[in-house]
Amino acid sequence: MFDNLREQANSSPFYEEEAQFQQAAGTPAPPPVRRSPGRLLGMTAIQRFVLVVMLMMIVCILGSMMLLVTGKFVF
Repeated sequence: MFDNLREQANSSPFYEEEAQFQQAAGTPAPPPVRRSPGRLLGMTAIQRFVLVVMLMMIVCILGSMMLLVTGKFVF
């Protein structure tokens, strides 16, 4: 069963086709880096500002709720 396993693997056309494809393709050129100034994570400055304000509001609300739950802050 395992007598000619190495010979069968070397004669497999799958490996030959892959090697021919790699030789024909060569090394591809790196994609151009497109960065427009003023953009981070694909967002404009206004979008980042709104996101940060919403995050700040969530943190303040959660902090207030935790103070109420622990009894450190009472109305």
